[in-house]
Amino acid sequence: MARWIIPDIHGCFKTMRVLIEEQIRPSQSDELFFLGDYIDRGPSSRMVIEYIMALEEKKYNIRLLKGNHEAFCETVYDQDKEKTWLQKLAPKSQQWHNWMKQGGKETLKSYGIKQVGQFPEEHIQWMSELEYYILLEDYILVHAGFNFVLDDIFKDTQSMLWTREFVVNPKKTDHKKIIHGHVPVSLETIRYNLEKGEYNSIDLDNGVYKRDTVGYGNLCALELNSMKLLLQPNCDI
Repeated sequence: MARWIIPDIHGCFKTMRVLIEEQIRPSQSDELFFLGDYIDRGPSSRMVIEYIMALEEKKYNIRLLKGNHEAFCETVYDQDKEKTWLQKLAPKSQQWHNWMKQGGKETLKSYGIKQVGQFPEEHIQWMSELEYYILLEDYILVHAGFNFVLDDIFKDTQSMLWTREFVVNPKKTDHKKIIHGHVPVSLETIRYNLEKGEYNSIDLDNGVYKRDTVGYGNLCALELNSMKLLLQPNCDI
């Protein structure tokens, strides 16, 4: 049984599909772990979610983490649904504008809608049920990281979604290595970390949407048993 980890997809449906169908080629006994940030930035957020939902319906062995972009979308959606018709005529909130700048514009376009409140409720419900972290026998999976100031690092869900810097205290992770995404790092950094194993955390996010930046622009997949790294260059328009 293979155990595959796939980090931030960011609406790059074609890239994800090629990685899964032509490189990973999972059986239903394999495990697929997704680290969050399925939406925003890329052109096909809706197709990414629908593809993963289809894998779930086909009974593939999948576990899904929530990323900050899903949390962002949920928050803006809830704000929009709570507004009266008169309030909806007022200027958009700063949070809405921030989401647009972070890829929300591309996500709405992929759904063919102009208001986040028009999102399919099934997809918002799907986002709301995503996990914050996953404990494995030898690893801890999370989207962003943990707040190691706390005695119990699993209490701070905000840090799991948003933190950009953390120093691992192995005692608080039961000496398990953390695997995460969220902050794009160069391919050189990812390979060095996997080969040397000097750190207590592994960042797998190569910034798939950064297709014009040297050393970036790949969607990665890591097989935990063999530590084999697969790379799929961005093939979305």
